Amino acid sequence: QVQLVESGGGLVQPGGSLRLSCVASGSSLGYRAIAWFRQASGKDREFVAGVNGDGGTTNYRDSVQGRFTIFRDTAKNTVFLQMNSLHLADTAVYYCAARTWVVSHNQNDFKTWGQGTQVTVSS
Repeated sequence: QVQLVESGGGLVQPGGSLRLSCVASGSSLGYRAIAWFRQASGKDREFVAGVNGDGGTTNYRDSVQGRFTIFRDTAKNTVFLQMNSLHLADTAVYYCAARTWVVSHNQNDFKTWGQGTQVTVSS
């Protein structure tokens, strides 16, 4: 059974950058698809970005396309989310989640979740 731990969150000014990490333990990431979701205060959790189990297929929500990049480092058993040009609206708790092979935008399709890391964009 794989466990996921996120890190890298923090406080950043608008226009700044952060890199989030999702480290897998207990099992290799292997064939698992990994997605990042986020939940802002008082709002529903939403899909942000995902990478398929093959590591070659990625997809993003429209509002982060061109600003965020998701990528896997197999040697480190880690998936990263590079976030550039951060907006106030990106403030949220960010979670990574795993499922087999293909990313889904539906959080109910994921059974394995990390504990979350807070990202706050503020001037």
